[in-house]
Amino acid sequence: MNILIKSAHIIDSKSSFNGKVMDVLIENGMIKSIKSKITSEKNSKVIEGKNIHISSGWMDMQVSFCDPGFEHKEDLDSGLKAAACGGFTEVAVVSSTNPTIHSKAEVLYIKNKTAASMIDVHPIGTLSYKQEGHDISEMYDMKQAGAVAFSDDKKSIENAGLLLRALQYAQNFNGLIITHCDEKSVSQDGKMNEGVTSTQLGLKGIPSLAEELMVNRNIFLAEYTNSPLHISNISTQKSVDLIRQAKAKGLKITASVNAYNLALDDTALLGFDSHYKLNPPLRTKVDIEALRKGLTDGTVDAITCDHRPQDIESKDIEFDHASNGMIGLETAFGLINSNKGKVKLETIIDSITCKPRSILNLRPAKIAEGELANISIFDPEQEWVFEKKHIRSKSSNTPFLGTKFKGKVIGILNKNQLHLNK
Repeated sequence: MNILIKSAHIIDSKSSFNGKVMDVLIENGMIKSIKSKITSEKNSKVIEGKNIHISSGWMDMQVSFCDPGFEHKEDLDSGLKAAACGGFTEVAVVSSTNPTIHSKAEVLYIKNKTAASMIDVHPIGTLSYKQEGHDISEMYDMKQAGAVAFSDDKKSIENAGLLLRALQYAQNFNGLIITHCDEKSVSQDGKMNEGVTSTQLGLKGIPSLAEELMVNRNIFLAEYTNSPLHISNISTQKSVDLIRQAKAKGLKITASVNAYNLALDDTALLGFDSHYKLNPPLRTKVDIEALRKGLTDGTVDAITCDHRPQDIESKDIEFDHASNGMIGLETAFGLINSNKGKVKLETIIDSITCKPRSILNLRPAKIAEGELANISIFDPEQEWVFEKKHIRSKSSNTPFLGTKFKGKVIGILNKNQLHLNK
């Protein structure tokens, strides 16, 4: 298959063509030529428009596809369709399935079932056996089978000794540990961010301290073991400060933030809409600005969608009893780009392309001649309204139906396959 992308604005910090407007010719899944003008041949599929941008394919390092065990919410097929619609060519799936991804068998299930997909799928194995928080999982076997990292997903590792041993053990085979930070004895059964809005609504709050205590503890453990550690789902100003200090000391710390924590503050919950019930919770405008600044100065490395499908029975109930999470793949770029503040588009693209791949030690993708064509195609200025027809997920737990976004995904190209959004 030959594809010609005309007059494409290239955004790729790793490419010599970064910032240039070029024609890009792809032949049989490889970038054949990048020139100011390429004449199309009869057998070429031509993609053109007045403001087409391309980058290396977007990568999300934290998605939940619920398969196996919760296929009524999502399965691998529907999750991959949502990823393609959202502009992502590569995803890492979290271990919160049933059974959890805690052994070689589950890793191979994910790898084998998605082998033919145009989306590259990487399983994240559990850190503890079955996410029970007591014993280290079979990390080495999972790594050999294709797991890219180890995490108990949104279950914070309460046992400091367990995390210490996991960090030490993973060094033997270049394994990466990912931690979610939530001190349960502080957050307890909180429903939203602790602050003025939680007081107004009469809802039990989750103090920022619950996250920050764990961030600090986990940084100490990473320093003690001299191990790489990725801290996911950060949401507070103090967490950004702690990670910035750790990086200044030369520690091997990386961090990611969810798209919704960059765009929405806790006042979104004033209508008691359970679609905004999230983990970590929506914080304050001050926290949002700190997270954006962290992205700009490199303290925060990656942006994740935190795609969390939930069935209607889990969301259309009293706020206190509703499950956390929203779907996010289809809306992630529009949400980030529409609410980026002073964060540059180039910074956003880096945070969903080269940086997550670097963190997970994956093959880099680059817009250059002779490279595999792993490309996301988008228009950062196009406005569009998110409607039910745009949802590819099995679930529809999103607060954004009817929302106007700025930044539209046109399509993706990967593994010699092309997907264009209609």
